[in-house]
Amino acid sequence: MAKLVFGMNVSLDGYVDHEGFAPGPKLFRHWIEHVRGLTGSVYGRRIYEIMRYWDEDQPEWDAPKHEFASVWRRLPKWVVSRSLKSVGPNATLVEDIEAIRDLKARLDGELTISGPKLAGSATDLGLIDEYRLYFHPVVLGQGTPFFAGPRPRLRLAASDAIGEDVMRLSYVPAS
Repeated sequence: MAKLVFGMNVSLDGYVDHEGFAPGPKLFRHWIEHVRGLTGSVYGRRIYEIMRYWDEDQPEWDAPKHEFASVWRRLPKWVVSRSLKSVGPNATLVEDIEAIRDLKARLDGELTISGPKLAGSATDLGLIDEYRLYFHPVVLGQGTPFFAGPRPRLRLAASDAIGEDVMRLSYVPAS
């Protein structure tokens, strides 16, 4: 059975944002290796559309960005959406969040889920096994919160510094 993890970069005040802050070199290397080790990833429509940036090489990319794009392109992806009609390479469109339950049951390894709203729905169904918050020393004051609503009590499972200024906190549902 696969382990389902929701992890994203987050500001100190709890917001996710792909333009408000960017990972430094050490955290970017962490993300490359993280994606390389995954069984697959489940996306909501909005975050999938953001991540499609990695589908086509950009002239300004350095070697680490090319490497990330390469591992991301090889990663099997499932996109939960009722509005999209098609998805890109190595991605499968699913209309129902219940498909995540099937993925967990039939796959081994680690699956990630991306997008706070989708992760909130998966939490409501009891599907998320771990939450990983990558805190950046930035206060945004507004935006999309990491948690889309109230969550059951969580227990700290691990904490570690990544790079110069990012702290990763890993939580699991409390028993």
